[in-house]
Amino acid sequence: MSDPTIRSVELESAEALRLLGGVSLGRVVFTRQALPTIRPVNHLLVDGHIVIRTHGDAALTRYTGHAGGDGAVVAYEADDIDPLTHLGWSVVVTGYARLVTDLRELARYQALLRPWSTQSMDHAVRIRPDLVTGLRLMAPD
Repeated sequence: MSDPTIRSVELESAEALRLLGGVSLGRVVFTRQALPTIRPVNHLLVDGHIVIRTHGDAALTRYTGHAGGDGAVVAYEADDIDPLTHLGWSVVVTGYARLVTDLRELARYQALLRPWSTQSMDHAVRIRPDLVTGLRLMAPD
């Protein structure tokens, strides 16, 4: 059942990225065997790009590692919505993801982003945000 007292307001791209940079958890969406796959991951916003760490056997590592040109198309979603009031925001970024291959850049991301898994996360994926959309769920004025 929807709450008619909550209004939805579109966010500007810059505000959406600022909000995304303020949380550490999101969901990456990519294609696996021609179907959409979603994985929860922690992230950083670095120089305007979303950076996540992954391991060598991960489907996302293989997907982005085999991409040519600009990279592999992905979507990335993060939000902060109160479960009781249903107020908050949601941001979706669509863009190209590439496996980070530069060793200095990889070392930088490994120092900045600690994965939550105990599994060795020795790879990083960088997502270029080409399309940024977001909504703020607000109480009426």
